[in-house]
Amino acid sequence: MLNRRTLLGAASAMILAVTAGFAQADVIKIGVLAPVTGKAAADGQEMVNGAQLAVDELNAAGGVAGHTFELVVGDVGEASADAVATAAERLLGDRDMGAIMTGYASGSNFEIEMMAEQDMVYLVSANSAQTEGIISPSPDDFGTVWSMTPSYAGYNTEIVPVIEELAAAGKLSLPNKKVAIIASDNPYSKGIAEGMVDSFGKAGWEVTENDLLPFGEINDWRAFLAKIRQNPPAVLINTDYVSANAATFMTQFMEDPTNSLVFIQYAPSVPEFLELTKENSSGVVYNLLGGVLNTPTNPRAAEVLSKYKTVFGNEPGSYGPALYEQVMIYADALGKVGDPKKRAEIGTEIGKTNKQTAMGRIQFDPATHLSVQSNEGVPIQFYQIRDGERYLFYPDVYATGEFEQPAWMK
Repeated sequence: MLNRRTLLGAASAMILAVTAGFAQADVIKIGVLAPVTGKAAADGQEMVNGAQLAVDELNAAGGVAGHTFELVVGDVGEASADAVATAAERLLGDRDMGAIMTGYASGSNFEIEMMAEQDMVYLVSANSAQTEGIISPSPDDFGTVWSMTPSYAGYNTEIVPVIEELAAAGKLSLPNKKVAIIASDNPYSKGIAEGMVDSFGKAGWEVTENDLLPFGEINDWRAFLAKIRQNPPAVLINTDYVSANAATFMTQFMEDPTNSLVFIQYAPSVPEFLELTKENSSGVVYNLLGGVLNTPTNPRAAEVLSKYKTVFGNEPGSYGPALYEQVMIYADALGKVGDPKKRAEIGTEIGKTNKQTAMGRIQFDPATHLSVQSNEGVPIQFYQIRDGERYLFYPDVYATGEFEQPAWMK
């Protein structure tokens, strides 16, 4: 049996090995934990592209604090706990690893605990409810972990007043106050759906359907849509975040559309959604927290999007710019600390961030380690797709277009 002295000796040896690794090489590895294969591969590849864009830009400028960077990818595949843990352990075991980035890896963000145990810098851009649940009981234990996305509370609550404001302004004709909701069984989709059910109920709406499907590839939504057509709601919501699933949902809805505003959580922001739906997506509404704020009042977004499109040939969704900005925030903090081994100090500097990014101004809440949501920080954004274009219609201060009632609504 190993005694305490043996364990401490082994730990010391590991620390020396990591120290030696950085001392002997000027290259800092940046890990990307992402679903580069499987149903969310479009998101995963975009994450990798965004991080690579930043790494290449930093290296071309001579690096930071005498160091250049190399990207290493950990594929989480279908995001099972085993796959995420294995990919995270592989990245954490690399002695030259300076930081790890992700849009999302697991649905629960359990890997945050793994990162904190090794003082690994970890920047994440999704599942903020899960991040807050892990960090807020003891934020000092997670000094190297920060979320680019604000609290998801806005996803739960903001949809009701936005819809009611559109109706009050005469931009949306609501045939009734009924809402039908369907979600897939994962923490993100299910959590937002539950929050929406609560918010609509408190506002006096009738929730006619609140269905849950197993998480995974979904090729047929017709059983649910058949129920919708028997009792059409004014608002129809799908919180499944997989773009291919959402595209199938929208295409099958348009086979016999009801007089309902269709809201789909997140998935329409992925370029693949437009490619799969084409004209069938015209009129759909979605929102984003931490999405790219591409408006004249935020020129940083246009700058990042232009760089991405020049290199990769297409305009990204949210995760390419997010990972680009994550790497840049890490580089800023490294530049202040100087030594990549001092990851706890780098984490402290990241927590002091006050920077305009493609998503808005990033500042972090010390109690939750989430970015701060506000119109002056990272706002919640509501979009409508029309004729293959995305129009930001809320909040007004950032609007790039007006909401228009979908053509299928009477």
